[in-house]
Amino acid sequence: MQKYQPRFMLVTGGAGFIGANFIRHVLANEPAVHIINLDKLTYAGSLDNLRDLPGGERHHFIRGDITDAEFIRHVLQHHHIDTIVHFAAESHVDRSISGPAAFVETNVTGTFVLLESARYHWFEVDEIDASQCRFHHISTDEVYGSLSGSEPPFTEKTAYAPRSPYSATKAGSDHLVSAYFHTYGLPVTISNCSNNYGPYQHPEKFIPTIIRSCLNWQPVPIYGNGKNIRDWMYVDDHCKGILDIIKHGKTGERYNLGGQNEWENIQLARYICEQIDKRRPREKSHSTLLEFVTDRPGHDFRYAIDHAKIKTELGWEPQESFETGIKKTIDFYWRD
Repeated sequence: MQKYQPRFMLVTGGAGFIGANFIRHVLANEPAVHIINLDKLTYAGSLDNLRDLPGGERHHFIRGDITDAEFIRHVLQHHHIDTIVHFAAESHVDRSISGPAAFVETNVTGTFVLLESARYHWFEVDEIDASQCRFHHISTDEVYGSLSGSEPPFTEKTAYAPRSPYSATKAGSDHLVSAYFHTYGLPVTISNCSNNYGPYQHPEKFIPTIIRSCLNWQPVPIYGNGKNIRDWMYVDDHCKGILDIIKHGKTGERYNLGGQNEWENIQLARYICEQIDKRRPREKSHSTLLEFVTDRPGHDFRYAIDHAKIKTELGWEPQESFETGIKKTIDFYWRD
């Protein structure tokens, strides 16, 4: 199995949910890696997510915009970046429906700027061999579209069929990344993940919304009839998978990362309510707070990921059980 060793890593969107967790994972497990964390600090990113980092002396934060080509080139050259891990993206589906322009700008144009800057810096300025650098792009299972209840999970060979401005712009960025491998030989890898949950997730997301609403005894909104299905993965498992791909994955390849943990939205909400009932019993169950609301446009019915490829090739599979992962997540928001 080939092994690539990152040294100076640029993490885009590193003040966001998954990016901040990834930085924690790398600093704790890769003592030779120095991280430059680039984030625009929009609604999705917060410096609070970066408090008390392990190995914090190897972490340097820069506020900036990935669509600023001159700025990105300066960062790559000044900090001797050999590895780019690209999380930065607009990712809230509801926001993409009400304001799609920002998604095109960040997800498509921003990814193009990073790719072109990496190509220029690595191949034209430093003239290094492709084996000495890496560009990893984090994508989503939503690019594959929607499954029925009986269809098999998405694989890396599933055709793209995005159905929202968010997933369409992520699909576009995936294709750009792949094109830079085939056209220019840029050493890229791509991962498509299922829904993540865990510490530091934005409060608008589904699981934090359930937990915070319950803790504040407020209505918990459930779209439509609550029968939509998602495959949930604990964020630390995702972070380990990303690092495994960067170090051992084959360039030009795509890897699916999934939790093998499908839940109907209403079932998931009731389960979390039950866990909070045990810790904070009231006269009424927290499940009485569940409230069905108008479904959002184009709401995909089901996502599910088949991660057989990464399990076979790299030995990765999720380690956290949903029971323990949800407990850790509730613990995080409880103390918060």
